[in-house]
Amino acid sequence: MKKLLLLGCSLFFLMACNEKKATVFFKKYDETSALEMQQDHEKVRMQFKLIQSKYLDMNAVFKPFEKDLASFSEESYTSLKPLILEQDIPTLQKSIKKGKLSYEKLTLFYLYRIRKFESDSIKSLNAIIALNPNVVIEAREKDKNLKELSSDYSVYGMPILLKDNINTKEMPTTAGAIALAENKNTEDAFIVKKLKENGALILGKVNLSEWAYFFCSGCPLGYSAIGGQTLNPYGRKIFETGGSSAGSGVAVATNYAVAAVGTETSGSITSPSSQNSVVGLKPTIGVLSRSGIVPISSTLDTPGPMTKNVIDNAIFLDAMLGYDKEDSKSIKNKYDFNLFDAYEFNFVKTRIGVLKPLLTDSIYASTIEKIKKAGAEIVEITPPEITFDGFLTLLNIDMKHDLPKYLSNNTDTAIHLKSVSDIIDFNKKDSILRAPYGQQLFDGIVKDSTTLEQLEIVKVTLKLEGEKYLQALKNDKLDAILSINNYHSGIAAVSKHPTLTVPMGYKESGEPVSLTFIGQPFSERKLLEIGYAFEQLTKARKMPENYQ
Repeated sequence: MKKLLLLGCSLFFLMACNEKKATVFFKKYDETSALEMQQDHEKVRMQFKLIQSKYLDMNAVFKPFEKDLASFSEESYTSLKPLILEQDIPTLQKSIKKGKLSYEKLTLFYLYRIRKFESDSIKSLNAIIALNPNVVIEAREKDKNLKELSSDYSVYGMPILLKDNINTKEMPTTAGAIALAENKNTEDAFIVKKLKENGALILGKVNLSEWAYFFCSGCPLGYSAIGGQTLNPYGRKIFETGGSSAGSGVAVATNYAVAAVGTETSGSITSPSSQNSVVGLKPTIGVLSRSGIVPISSTLDTPGPMTKNVIDNAIFLDAMLGYDKEDSKSIKNKYDFNLFDAYEFNFVKTRIGVLKPLLTDSIYASTIEKIKKAGAEIVEITPPEITFDGFLTLLNIDMKHDLPKYLSNNTDTAIHLKSVSDIIDFNKKDSILRAPYGQQLFDGIVKDSTTLEQLEIVKVTLKLEGEKYLQALKNDKLDAILSINNYHSGIAAVSKHPTLTVPMGYKESGEPVSLTFIGQPFSERKLLEIGYAFEQLTKARKMPENYQ
């Protein structure tokens, strides 16, 4: 009897050990030599202090999907790649209606792909912070209710990733900060509610520059204490990811989801979209709600869609629209941004402003020639000199007042920190884990004594200066002014102009470069139309070579 009991116990422990071993896909690796090599990088911001997260356990993140992924083989994954990789939303929806694909298979494909690359120590990008534990179950429900799909131009059943400063019921919302690690029980942000109403699947949350890159000074783009260092798939540890929506850009570029939501104060959608060769739209303030999103500035903040192509961007934007009475800037008019059957757009009869100082850039100059040959009327402009005094003050004072409102009204009751000062003190208790690059910008917020009355003067002055720089839009009746990457994001931000970034090409080094269209306030549809025409003219985007 004792022998049988011992044998049974041995078998039990053997099975338990084997089961545990089978689930450990993510293992910490020694990054010492990699970090030593990184100190030779020509950019100081790329001289990382760490790469892997010291907080996150990705095995725990993937635990809810063990059973489902156990029956999803490499063969299944490979067979689905042609149906999914780089495909736009209408194409995916058509494949699902024809029975070639399902929402469940689409979701499992992305989960498998994320695990495949993120568990590989030489390919991991640290793009993911959390996954929705219910997403596979929700995908099966979408399959059962396929009749609810009203159009191929719909986010219904599409797995979407959110920047981790956007509140969700299913997952914590941390802004990448240990201070918000327990921010678990929150209501969905307004735009998340709209996405769910339109049938989207919230796949998970992505990494970001901590506190949307208004925390430490001169620190690496895409770093957070929760998620570690986000890396660029076009040049891992070579090229910057852009920020602060680094994880959104990286995840979309690497085909980790159909699309992702980013947020921007000044360049935080435009920059990572450019650096990761994806399409990013920074809408006019008020087009999309900011409720339930960790703020920097109620004056400048907005969420926006980040996608692999312009059609998806329009579809995704349309799915987040809605008037939010909790957001004082939210607009009541429902603009039609969904391009649906917009496959006939071209450059004929468009007037495009070209910035003369940028024509020394060979990629920009050759792109302008292509647009000109396609029928656009090119107007060369030399913008006037402007001052940008007070921009840091605007961010300081807005965040000093806006962040406490979020902490009081939109966080879990477990979060007891109520001000920037509270967070600074919290981080000082373990600065190596919580703030390895310092928290200089937070210190600056506390020290800034600008009054709200003085702030209003700063806002008005900056807006006028930004409008002066972009005055050719009105004066020359331009449909858009063309910039590079996030070169003029700050100007567009303070003057309340939308921007659309579309892949333009790649430097000799392989680093992505994008063309950024700046339009009049609330001209998003026109920007999307022009952006689509440009995308079809050049078809510049390429998948990252090591993530095919």
